Amino acid sequence: MSNRRSLVTGGGGFIGSHLVRQLLEQGETVRVLELPEVDLPSTVEVVRGSVCDADVVRRALKGVQRLYHLAANPNLWARDKGDFRRVNYEGTCTVLQEAARMDLEVVVHTSTESILTGNTRRTQLVDAAAQRIFDEMPGPYCRSKFLAEQAAFDAAKSGLPVVIVAPTLPIGPGDYKVTPPTRMILDFINVKTPAYLDCGFNLIDVRDVAKGHILAADHGRLGERYILGNENITLGDLLLQIEEVTGLAMPKTQIPYWLALTAGAVSEFVADYVTHRSPRAPLTGVRLARYPMYFDSSKAVKEIGLPQNPVRQALADEIEWLGSRGLITRVLPLQQQV
Repeated sequence: MSNRRSLVTGGGGFIGSHLVRQLLEQGETVRVLELPEVDLPSTVEVVRGSVCDADVVRRALKGVQRLYHLAANPNLWARDKGDFRRVNYEGTCTVLQEAARMDLEVVVHTSTESILTGNTRRTQLVDAAAQRIFDEMPGPYCRSKFLAEQAAFDAAKSGLPVVIVAPTLPIGPGDYKVTPPTRMILDFINVKTPAYLDCGFNLIDVRDVAKGHILAADHGRLGERYILGNENITLGDLLLQIEEVTGLAMPKTQIPYWLALTAGAVSEFVADYVTHRSPRAPLTGVRLARYPMYFDSSKAVKEIGLPQNPVRQALADEIEWLGSRGLITRVLPLQQQV
């Protein structure tokens, strides 16, 4: 039984909930800083509040040896665009400032792969050494996460024991908030997206991402970034895998980038000024999809031992979980045969 106490900000989120579970399984005492409306297991210590509140963060950090900072707005659209900066950047600054007052073993800061590609065509895999500038960030979410990562690097240079991890798109069971990767898969299964822009991205089992956070705390070099990813794949190939897992026909019609961009602009305008509900094609997501977002995660595999479990199994587990939650509105032929 470990006598370590770890704080997980955002421990009720998709990655955070898996991280909390794994920390508990290895015998740690886990404290979670989360918003009041988020459900949490009874086996954790709970501090309710926002990472933007210094008093709350200070209270949450008391008596903690390790900090995993995951709390963020992970969506690509928000009714209040300023929320991205307040939570993702200013909240991170607050967490890092309060962490600097404590005697911590390590701080693991969760960044994102979406700030590592920029908005230019790439001919090689993007690795953990990638350097981008603020003006390359396509939208308020990416800008806020870029600034947050820069704050983490600055904190490391100032002596805070920070390790940065940048997950690619996580898939698997347990995404109660239905984050963008899950929403994409669910919309294709439920035929809410009849055509697609054949983009490229990197997928990883969410459980491997959670494990990657722990491995980064255990073995990561301070001040370094590790990309937590696995399989580079096109959306067309992913749709084929979904079809094989479910027995449902997936869309075969591809649309050009200019049409996707136009549709994204229109849907976001309607969301901003009419429905005030998240658009199915956020403009930031369309811009990110313009060029393939393929990554090299070998640094994380070699240096910290990042697992590389099959993405197809994670996809199957996610689809089974979505069905069990009643989120899939179509009958899955292959599940009926089991």
